[in-house]
Amino acid sequence: MFDIGWMEMLVVAVIAVVVVGPGPEMNAVAEIVAPAETVVQGEPLGTAHAVLAAREALAGFDGAVLILFGADPLIPTETMRAMADRLDGETSLVVLGMRPGDATGYGRLVSDTDGALSRIVEHRDADRETRRIGLCNAGVMAVEGAKLFDLLEGIGRDNAKQEYYLSDIVAVAIGRGLACSIVEGEARDLVGIDSRAGLAAAEAIVQDRLRARAMAGGATLIDPRTVTFCFDTELGRDVLVEPHVIFGPGVRIADNVHIKGFCHIEEATIAEGATVGPFARLRRGARIGAEVRIGNFVEVKNAEIERGAKVSHLSYVGDASIGEGANIGAGTITCNYDGMAKHRTDIGAGAFIGSNVALIAPVTIGERAIVGAGSVITEDVPAHALAVTRAPQVNRDEGATKLLARNKARKG
Repeated sequence: MFDIGWMEMLVVAVIAVVVVGPGPEMNAVAEIVAPAETVVQGEPLGTAHAVLAAREALAGFDGAVLILFGADPLIPTETMRAMADRLDGETSLVVLGMRPGDATGYGRLVSDTDGALSRIVEHRDADRETRRIGLCNAGVMAVEGAKLFDLLEGIGRDNAKQEYYLSDIVAVAIGRGLACSIVEGEARDLVGIDSRAGLAAAEAIVQDRLRARAMAGGATLIDPRTVTFCFDTELGRDVLVEPHVIFGPGVRIADNVHIKGFCHIEEATIAEGATVGPFARLRRGARIGAEVRIGNFVEVKNAEIERGAKVSHLSYVGDASIGEGANIGAGTITCNYDGMAKHRTDIGAGAFIGSNVALIAPVTIGERAIVGAGSVITEDVPAHALAVTRAPQVNRDEGATKLLARNKARKG
């Protein structure tokens, strides 16, 4: 975890510049935000000073510059677009406002009779009447690129912290006769993240958005609060998701899929009409075909399961392909790892694998072959063949009675 409390991000059309502080986290941040350019603020002398660090990277740019805080990741694209669009040639600077439930500590946005921004008054400097203003400064701004750095040069640091405050740019702009405006956003979209508790709170907001998006797109969530999405989860229409399902990154689900409770799915695709779960785990590279049945306590990794196949319960299918209409019995395992490398198991269309079978990869089971329950398969099974490997059964007459008697005698 790194401190981004004074990091700013400037997003300019197709140009993105991220301002970071010096320190061991710098390279990690640069890697995360790539291909955006990263520049370093040598000293933490305030938010305006941080924006000045991007001067060289934005040299010659005269379009709209959005100044965003890296700790405020929930601002919708529509809000940012509205701010940039307000820079219409007459307005040179736009401030994002919000109305928090508790305005204590926030600067107030004071507007004139025409609704234009006239000044920002910090909470500590505001009188009682000004503090009654509900519209507060969110800190996010849009500024004409041709004027930005000249305005920043006009900011001083005659304040308690001896820092260059970005909020002072409004007074500089108005003092030079430039029009300033306000775009109002939702306070819920402007939650800052500066702690792990804050991260959890922001995640809750994002999850609410993702759940609403999924349902608006035609998915049914029986208990939305218990379903966790990733930002890139794709759900088709008429998908039914039962409670306590987690979607990791890279999940694409087609129409009419049923995800039963307590499943964990990541980097997997599920075709139309499939059923998964309950208690199933689909890992990276799982490709579930149409009308496939993945049952309870089944794990699938880097495997393709074709149309209509069934893996109904208690099985592991890894580095494998299962043909159309094949049936995999309970307790079946594809033994794909020999301690050094992974190997594949190929099961043909219509094959039947009995319960508690170990398939020692690499191995191929031909189409419509049958593997008897309890078998350990180390060699290929031809199409339409029956393969059985098991020790011969021995029945001892009255053996159970004698065994129980002997055990009782030992206890006595």
